[in-house]
Amino acid sequence: MVTIRLYDTSARKIRDFIPLKPGCVSIYLCGATVQAAPHIGHIRSGLNFDVLRRWFEYRGYEVTFVRNVTDIDDKIIKKAAEQNRPWWAIGYENERAFNDGYRALGCLPPTYEPRATGHVTEMVEMMERLIERGHAYAADGNVYFDVRSLPGYLSLSKQDLDDLRQPSEEGETGKRDPRDFALWKAAKPGEPTWATPWGRGRPGWHLECSAMAHKYLGSVFDIHGGGIDLIFPHHENEIAQARGYGDEFARYWVHNAWVTMSGEKMSKSLGNSVLVSEMIRRWRPIVLRYYLATPHYRSMIEYSEESLREAEAAFARIEGFVQRVTEKYGKDIEPAAEVPPAFAEAMDDDLGVPQALAVVHTAVRQGNSALAADDKEAAVARLAEVRAMLGVLGLDPLDEHWSGEGERGEDLHGVVDTLVRMVLDQREAARARKDWATADALRDQLNQAGLVIEDSPQGPRWSLGSR
Repeated sequence: MVTIRLYDTSARKIRDFIPLKPGCVSIYLCGATVQAAPHIGHIRSGLNFDVLRRWFEYRGYEVTFVRNVTDIDDKIIKKAAEQNRPWWAIGYENERAFNDGYRALGCLPPTYEPRATGHVTEMVEMMERLIERGHAYAADGNVYFDVRSLPGYLSLSKQDLDDLRQPSEEGETGKRDPRDFALWKAAKPGEPTWATPWGRGRPGWHLECSAMAHKYLGSVFDIHGGGIDLIFPHHENEIAQARGYGDEFARYWVHNAWVTMSGEKMSKSLGNSVLVSEMIRRWRPIVLRYYLATPHYRSMIEYSEESLREAEAAFARIEGFVQRVTEKYGKDIEPAAEVPPAFAEAMDDDLGVPQALAVVHTAVRQGNSALAADDKEAAVARLAEVRAMLGVLGLDPLDEHWSGEGERGEDLHGVVDTLVRMVLDQREAARARKDWATADALRDQLNQAGLVIEDSPQGPRWSLGSR
């Protein structure tokens, strides 16, 4: 197979990807913590790894993709108390919101999507072995990991243990070292609890992922992914637990960058989040996917309405070409069997989507030139290439996922179409009598309403323009 190269956070360099099992890839992605509905920063991670998965599949790999759900943690419990609702109701409601967001933006469903609360048995078994092997200890109903017991701790984040300031929480009593972290938290009044050999309590945040990765992917797997904010403490502590247990764990660590606003990470606590549910009402989901999934996964995205409008205009150029070719030569033009070599080379090189997208736009320009010259063979060939490339990125507008996109006001679209057609008929009549002033005025009114009018051999057509 062709070699794919990925930036490995642990090695701090781009490495050739060599799978554990030829022809197969195993990926564990830290998914949603479901204390609230997702903003576009949350969904970016899902989109980046969706593109990575699609590229592996295009290259012929069989992919096992695990994306967990953290359905119990301090924030969920706090929200439940504030809203006077059961903790599980908060979690389930927001888990559905995340899945709605993933689905709306075209993410393929994971192979497995385990919840933390469904794997307490596996967590208890892991803690028992960690205690037996001298890597963990119980105190006051809590169970802690002894960070000094494991050589190589902090190898992912490259910190010095003597300088470490481990986050600590209320109720974490009995620690031998303030840098030790909680595997299990003793029961507190009003909180959900599960029975363990050390008393009732609930999981620590980090333990769940080590236990679930082991259950679904085994003692060693190919790629562990997540946002760069998870490198420490979450991923560092996952590694400690898994290796203390005896697992080799992940062989490659791949992290995506944030979506920022005014230079800060998008987060609910800062009040600068943009909810996915709101965004897909204002923007077409395929445009939002283009905006979030096409920058390089390791580069920050600084959110702004202007940059979204630019993404919308860029995608409109691609979609317009697809529409023009299918209108002229038919809708049965299938994607090419292979993407162009330059596109593949960019994707193989640490998932270079921006460079790959440049190949898409080049093919669109060539296709438009072929259309203008009425060169059917070249126009159809370019469309087949464009569809193949867009399919890898999850952005093919002819894919059935986008065919009734978002079911976004489908009935209303018909009403608007009828009204716009009436205005376009008036404009055509004005042009026929050479009343150019009236024709231009009618077009300007439609443009001001946010519509783009394009004259084609089949007559004028309209589409939603930039907001």
